[in-house]
Amino acid sequence: MDMDYVRGLLKEYKAGELTLDDALDKLKILPYEDLEFAKLDHHRLLRQGFAEVVFCQGKTVDQVQIIIERLSEYNRSILATRATKEMYDAVKKIVPDAQYHQSAKLITIERQKPTVDKERFVLVMSAGTSDIPVAEEAAITAEIMGNEVKRVYDVGVAGIHRLLDQHQLIEQANVLIVVAGMEGALASVVGGMAAKPVIAVPTSIGYGANFGGLAALLSMLNSCAAGVAVVNIDNGFGAGRLASMINHMR
Repeated sequence: MDMDYVRGLLKEYKAGELTLDDALDKLKILPYEDLEFAKLDHHRLLRQGFAEVVFCQGKTVDQVQIIIERLSEYNRSILATRATKEMYDAVKKIVPDAQYHQSAKLITIERQKPTVDKERFVLVMSAGTSDIPVAEEAAITAEIMGNEVKRVYDVGVAGIHRLLDQHQLIEQANVLIVVAGMEGALASVVGGMAAKPVIAVPTSIGYGANFGGLAALLSMLNSCAAGVAVVNIDNGFGAGRLASMINHMR
């Protein structure tokens, strides 16, 4: 439910094409819609510029199906994270234009492409191939929120010449998302190369002393490179959302 939707309702009521009761019925879910197991924030698009995002982990297949069905009634773009293929199959039955991104575990619905500024792009980088699922969660999140996104994967510090080859792209990017597991060193190196905001995403990829991403998280938090911000372990969505907000600021 965006400003165009509300404006259209008011025009229909003014023109006599919609009764007062019908208009009120459509507007009454503006604060939120109570489904008992979930309260859908239909006001989120008006307030923050993008519809409420569905975190699927821990929800049942039926709950995900119902939530996305209701959100899709009032929003052109929908994003659901940590979704299984079973959840997607259920959603696809009632929302035929839903798409599934296997690697990123995302369900997306995009009925109208947002206007994108091609000159201001988000660069998503991964240290290794194993980090790509989290990197893709970040990249697709930023894309559906109306950003030009470029990707550079498998440029970790173990072969730093691969990273240095990307220096022009790094300099041109408006915001950078750096995704790394193991010791998470890539964020500090990129932070030392770039004069732009760097959003570091630690991943749970690594051997035992990685502690499920804790080692990378602490390394990124203790970066000596200025301008590096850190999101939670494996939180590609959070990085993509923050990058989008920064990229849209003028």
